[in-house]
Amino acid sequence: MEKIKKIAYLGPEGTFTEEALISFIESAKKSKYGNSRTWIDDILKVPMQTISDVIKSVDKGEVQEGIVPMENSIEGSVNITQDVLTFESESKITGEIIMPINHYLIAKKDSELDKIKKIISHPHATAQCRIFLSRNFPEAEIIAANSTAEAVRKLKESDESYAAIGTKTAAELYGLEVFLSDIEDNKGNKTRFVMVSNFIAGKSGNDKTSIVCFLKKDKPGSLYNILKEFAERNINLTRLESRPAKKDLGDYVFMIDMEGHIHDKNIYEAMESLRNNVYLVKLLGSYPAWKE
Repeated sequence: MEKIKKIAYLGPEGTFTEEALISFIESAKKSKYGNSRTWIDDILKVPMQTISDVIKSVDKGEVQEGIVPMENSIEGSVNITQDVLTFESESKITGEIIMPINHYLIAKKDSELDKIKKIISHPHATAQCRIFLSRNFPEAEIIAANSTAEAVRKLKESDESYAAIGTKTAAELYGLEVFLSDIEDNKGNKTRFVMVSNFIAGKSGNDKTSIVCFLKKDKPGSLYNILKEFAERNINLTRLESRPAKKDLGDYVFMIDMEGHIHDKNIYEAMESLRNNVYLVKLLGSYPAWKE
């Protein structure tokens, strides 16, 4: 008898993260990732209030996997995701999915748009609609919510002149109206979501590896000494970013994504050489790269 697999996501129902999870499951069940992961038919989607809650639920063993947003093509990295994975968790990235993001202006059926005084959504969503909001609602107060779906739910419960930015799914779920569609400033808007679990995914033949490098001390050539290990082995880096190390001002860690799997000879050798140049190399995961 098969067990139910619990997968946590940033909730409540109707978020972009839930939509990404549904697409990921559908793709995985079609063997998009070959034999690198095993899926069962009985999957329970578990909504969580925050990104941190999703990752911590994996750490605690409350769920088998979780999905969180990692970066957006307009707003860049989702810092809370990176920070929790780097400093607070031992969960590993086991997969990714890149989704187009379309935003909708949602309100109650009898609302008049020229009387909207407050607009609520997740900060990343409002930032992705900044030009639209400044042109159409320059006087509106922008209110932050933990997710776009939570914003739509709060709109449903409010008696004030609210509108929300969220998904079409959330509007249908809470019985609200979509007044304007595709209000994002960049029509190529995409978000990369990552699956996290307590294992390292096997090789698929088209993989990525994510690491974090903690420096022994800041000195000239520190970044060069890291990058040359990859250049000498012809390893292509797909992302390089620095984040505060949560210590002294000016103390940073380097987050690196690269093509290849930790079990590839060149990746493994680069990691081993890096350990001589930095204080710590933390593996965030090796996983199948998303194919659109």
